Amino acid sequence: MRVMVAGAGIGGLTMALSLHAAGIEVEVFEATPKVDALGVGINLQANAVRELTELGLADALASEAIETGELAYYNRHGQLIWSEPRGRDAGYAWPQYSIGRGALQRILFEAAVARIGAHNIHTGHHLAEFTQDDAAVRARFIDRATGTFRAEATADVLVGADGIHSAVRRQLYPHEGAPVYSGRLVWRGAVVAPPYLGGRTMAVFGHRDQRAVLYPIARAPDGNVLVNWIAMLAEDLVDPQQNWNQLVPKERFIGHFEAWRYPWADLPALVARTDEIFEFPELDRDPLPRWSHGRVTLLGDAAHPMPAVGSQAGSQAVVDARVLAYQLATEGDAVAALAKYEAIRLPELNAIAARNRNLGPTIVLQLAEERAPQGFADIDEVIPRAELEEISRSYKLGAGFDAQALSRRASWSVPSRTDAA
Repeated sequence: MRVMVAGAGIGGLTMALSLHAAGIEVEVFEATPKVDALGVGINLQANAVRELTELGLADALASEAIETGELAYYNRHGQLIWSEPRGRDAGYAWPQYSIGRGALQRILFEAAVARIGAHNIHTGHHLAEFTQDDAAVRARFIDRATGTFRAEATADVLVGADGIHSAVRRQLYPHEGAPVYSGRLVWRGAVVAPPYLGGRTMAVFGHRDQRAVLYPIARAPDGNVLVNWIAMLAEDLVDPQQNWNQLVPKERFIGHFEAWRYPWADLPALVARTDEIFEFPELDRDPLPRWSHGRVTLLGDAAHPMPAVGSQAGSQAVVDARVLAYQLATEGDAVAALAKYEAIRLPELNAIAARNRNLGPTIVLQLAEERAPQGFADIDEVIPRAELEEISRSYKLGAGFDAQALSRRASWSVPSRTDAA
């Protein structure tokens, strides 16, 4: 079997590594001239860390990342709504990691070059079109900047791991239209600062229309950490589909967060010391009825883009890749393998995406804002503990990272090929 993967992001490179570990030939085609990472930080849930560990990347992750020990939600006044241990602090067999996207991308890319070879990773190759029949799928690639022809390739399977603006998805669903704007604009940055709340906490605070997130993503000299911060604000946009992820000055938004100074963190001060601030709209797409069409399928943001709550997008792309590679390695027929992958993953991911449109686990922020907009003396009088516990429990179960369920689940590694090297 031979597989071609469109996209060399987190999902695409995990797919390549998983196929190699299963003994399946793979080529990766990336539209950009260089394999690079957009964004600043990313949180990897224990279910994704399990998969990357089984691919032999545990030491590389541990050397670069911060092991997340706590998730905490606060209202806009800085009052604690809910906190819980995470990763190994919560009894998981695998850690939860916060890491820079660039660091994670480098780990995956270097492993892919070492294992499948640089000659099988093609940059500057944008998928222009594909065709398929009973025997194979054929794809044509161009230089996206000039429109000039780059290559043609043939394989048994084409995997679209090419993000929210997926060219593969666009050919499968030509009338879908542009991504959907949530109504919230997002700013991101990272800055070196002293550790807060013990140094391993992911803190989320605010409410539906104004929210912020802090988590450390790397160790810095002198005991400091590199803090990833995110600020979100409801804002009407004339054209949410314009070219985003551009650098903006802090004055663009920081006035709305001037009062967000707490004993454990000072958001305006962190923003003020940040050299580069990126702005983009929060986008997703409506769930699809199918990902797999014959010999072609989708994974990650190409299949199920979702609002950035619950730290799911990157983690679920990793799991997608592992499930798909396992099906291709264990099912004799490629088309049947893609159908099995879809049957396992699509219902769960469509449900997660729908829940994330309604704030996912961060719904606790909105409940606190609606029930106690001026703050509270006792959170139990605002949101009973049983309600908070159920929101947390049900989300982890639905997203596939409940600790007990994750430990019971069988491995997605192919039994006959346990060495990823």
